[in-house]
Amino acid sequence: MQERIIELEAKLTLAEDLLDELNRTVFRQQQEIERLQAQMRQIVLQLHSAPSAEARSAEEEIPPHY
Repeated sequence: MQERIIELEAKLTLAEDLLDELNRTVFRQQQEIERLQAQMRQIVLQLHSAPSAEARSAEEEIPPHY
């Protein structure tokens, strides 16, 4: 019985370590998501504030190989 308790305690310790590592990973991913969202907002603001070019029809566009 004592051996089973020791084995369960070891497994619990490993599970707690894994859970801590997963929590740290999720936290880092959330920070990255927030950083990327801030960059996207900045890009959208830049696009809205940039002077817009005149829309051209497909016939007026020069093909890329020219």
